[in-house]
Amino acid sequence: MKKNKKKILITGGAGYIGSAIANDLLRAGHEVTIIDNLSCGQKKLIPKRAIFFECDISNTSMLKKIFNKKKFDIVMHFAAFIKVDESVKKPKKYIYNNFKKTKIFINFCLKYKLNKIIFSSTASVYGNKFRKIKENDKLSPANPYAYSKMKCEKFIINRSKKIDLKYIILRYFNVAGSPSNLETGLIAKKSTHLIKRLCQLAIGKIKNFYIYGNDYPTKDGTPIRDFIHITDLSKLHLLSMNYLFEKDKSQIFNCGYGKEYSVLQIFKATQKIVRRKLNFKFSKRRYGDIGYAVADNIKIKKYLKFKPKFNKIERILDTALKWEKKL
Repeated sequence: MKKNKKKILITGGAGYIGSAIANDLLRAGHEVTIIDNLSCGQKKLIPKRAIFFECDISNTSMLKKIFNKKKFDIVMHFAAFIKVDESVKKPKKYIYNNFKKTKIFINFCLKYKLNKIIFSSTASVYGNKFRKIKENDKLSPANPYAYSKMKCEKFIINRSKKIDLKYIILRYFNVAGSPSNLETGLIAKKSTHLIKRLCQLAIGKIKNFYIYGNDYPTKDGTPIRDFIHITDLSKLHLLSMNYLFEKDKSQIFNCGYGKEYSVLQIFKATQKIVRRKLNFKFSKRRYGDIGYAVADNIKIKKYLKFKPKFNKIERILDTALKWEKKL
């Protein structure tokens, strides 16, 4: 048993990001317990060595049984609904699931003295900035999904002022790709994720591909994004956890490479990888979409000593494509 072995509770560990991080934590010698209600996640993505409970984060009676059996050093909270377009149609659903349930869950954790948390947030809390975004920039969520995440952030920060709670909030930019061993990846029947849909187009799973908006104030009129490979994102969670235990200080970090790619550039890069022409159509902008989202990542380099290993867009696209073929 490792001397610095931690007992980690992961919510949403049957999802794309949660399962990838669970695998890496297990490989690093930690003990991982996953709770997931499987409303979005896939049971087959849960690592076999993880302890799993099928449980909703707001089910306090079930949580009580779990917490009475096990002690945890830290919680990584991923469980959430994440579809921007759905959040626009059903804002109350997103506030209830993402914010109100998180509030219940965190209060429960604190009751059991579980007072270290890594919270999975999103760069969309910033809204449209059209420049590289810093962690202390004003928040202006552009859609109900982002608003629900901002509400969670504020709740965590406010609770930390009144009780012994240390947190790290990680604001993800666009997460994509699959680990080299293809042990996990994005599974979604009707995904709105750009790279997921491009991979589905490339292997013939879908026929129509739309680029939403070509009138943004960008170099080619299409939205600009900052992508981060799932393996580098996972590394950031391990680094964040180590920081939390070593420094015992709360922080907010952007998770991105600081590299900008337009949607059209990503489309063309995918064509190069598959070595054939793919077809697309321009469509009007979607409500809640952001025109420019690129990270200023100086802080993660300074505080976490983060050195990306998979920051070439070709690597991200290639692993995403291999995962889609595997599916």
